[in-house]
Amino acid sequence: MWCFREGTIHLSPAPLYHAAPLLSVALTIRMGGTAIIMEHFDPEQYLTLVERYRAAHSVLVPTMFSRMLKLPDNVRRRYDISSLETAIHGAAPCPIPVKEQMIEWWGPIIHEYYAATEGLCMVYCKSAEWLAHRGTVGRVLLGELHVLDDEMQPLPTGAPGTLWFKTASPFEYFKDPVKTAEARSPDGTMRTVGDVGYVDEDGYVYLTDRRTFMIISGGVNIYPQECENLLITHPRVADAAVFGVPNADLGEEVKAVVQPMPNVRPTADFGEELIAFCRQHLAHVKCPRSVDFEEQLPRLPTGKLYKRLLRERYWGERKSRLV
Repeated sequence: MWCFREGTIHLSPAPLYHAAPLLSVALTIRMGGTAIIMEHFDPEQYLTLVERYRAAHSVLVPTMFSRMLKLPDNVRRRYDISSLETAIHGAAPCPIPVKEQMIEWWGPIIHEYYAATEGLCMVYCKSAEWLAHRGTVGRVLLGELHVLDDEMQPLPTGAPGTLWFKTASPFEYFKDPVKTAEARSPDGTMRTVGDVGYVDEDGYVYLTDRRTFMIISGGVNIYPQECENLLITHPRVADAAVFGVPNADLGEEVKAVVQPMPNVRPTADFGEELIAFCRQHLAHVKCPRSVDFEEQLPRLPTGKLYKRLLRERYWGERKSRLV
């Protein structure tokens, strides 16, 4: 499934304490291949290493795609990446425009997976499948998926709900019985990592967001992933986080925190431009009411955005649904 072959030359741009990069390097060694391991990800250095070592295989995260796409056109086209045969990504949602541009640039060699460190499932798709079902993370290859409502009842095809998986073996979070109980069905047969999504009529899975990221503003449920995916496509945005902040009238309101591209000034006018950009493409209720700027967002090397560090600045001692 992961397309390793004898003698694979694998370029690893992600930290080895994360499951997918560690597994990939291990499989490379098992197949008698060569692993090139980056100490940290740099978009141009990555392209340099592909060309230098004729790398054929790599496992990445969507943030890496975004940062390579933000390189000037003449820089991106400078490097010969024709040796790449398979590029696999996961760990975080990939905006549709980002993946479209990557397939256009690298060709139909990009595979996607959705899984959990807890070992609940494996959902997977190749480029051709994704192009026919844009936005999907693939079909279930390992595990048994159920899409359930808040009363633990099955939802019809196409209806979003919490994703639950039949457990293959016992699992619990280390010294955290509360989190274990929250993630386990009442009868103990299913587990969830809190992701919300749906399955289409062809069996392809789509992720909407995580329940813990949901914003409740004036009684309306808002999932911020859609807005984050849009903001990252703006040519002057390097990274973006969207979450709920306190609002005395609505309970929560939508806030965007943006990391501008180098040499872009974080001005109030730029913030207004980004709000207008969102309103051109999304329902206004989903759009940020305000935009703040950070030099660097707290994104883990695994590609996951660590929103709690941002959120705490706005909530203080008050409680929210965001973790």
